Amino acid sequence: MAINLKQIAGMEASYVKGHRMCAGCGVAVFVRQFFIAAKTAGVEVVLANATGCLEVTSSVYPESAWKYPWLHVAFENAPAAISGVEKAYYALKAKGKIKDDRKVKFVAIGGDGASFDIGLQSLSGALERGHNMLYIAYDNEAYMNTGYQRSSATPLYADTTTAPFGKKIPGKTQTRKDLFAIAVAHGIPYAATVNIYHWNDLISKIQKALTIQGPTFILSLTPCIPGWGMNSGDSVTLAKAATETGYWPLVEYENGVYKWSPANPKQLKPIEEFLSPQKRFAKLLKNPELLEKFRQDVVNNYEKYKKLCGVA
Repeated sequence: MAINLKQIAGMEASYVKGHRMCAGCGVAVFVRQFFIAAKTAGVEVVLANATGCLEVTSSVYPESAWKYPWLHVAFENAPAAISGVEKAYYALKAKGKIKDDRKVKFVAIGGDGASFDIGLQSLSGALERGHNMLYIAYDNEAYMNTGYQRSSATPLYADTTTAPFGKKIPGKTQTRKDLFAIAVAHGIPYAATVNIYHWNDLISKIQKALTIQGPTFILSLTPCIPGWGMNSGDSVTLAKAATETGYWPLVEYENGVYKWSPANPKQLKPIEEFLSPQKRFAKLLKNPELLEKFRQDVVNNYEKYKKLCGVA
């Protein structure tokens, strides 16, 4: 299902202008790429959206940026809600009340707060039950909608409003939760990490996630302009740097096999190229000892996934 830029340029938008997302928001870029993947895969999608940045900026009453069936639900229950929609759809098909044979995938989407923390129980239940659904976690690494509070996706030593970097406590002192590994542990057939800079890799992975039967999982890095403290034109550039420095490795898990994306770099660039443009890491960059610990945490995670993928 390969695509090219000319093909994309001629497509009608399914996530349309007029939303209230910040200029340069990584989530908006991701959602547009998601719909390109759905269209080129020939799959109809039905979406449940957890409360968060994406929901509040795209559905300000009486307007909506969505051209597909879309449901706003609570912060914590998008996976449960889409599970019910999926079951209702197949029940109606079994009764002959839905007669078409369109390819349909049921999609729940939420930020890291909804995915890593508040909605983790709901997500776990939906994956374990085996619904024909895709869960998308758009990860901007904090509760950005409510004021940049830390989440369990927030990286080590990041400066947030609820874990400020001070003299006594250097920001968030815990490492990121590995939600990708947690999703894979449910025995699902497919999971992948993606990055908005590598659009071709992202689209091909979402095409797979939409066409594979059963529960699938996508974890996307989506830079946040105000929460990360960066220029509005830098979201895609920073997403690129995240993978080039090893901070965000691109991997797949398919039917028990891990795969290393060709988009990963042959040689890692200095982690400072990812950190320096972000105000949330300004104080970390002034502390050589903590910076080295951060660097080692990144390397450990990168090497862990290289090993799982069988890459020397």
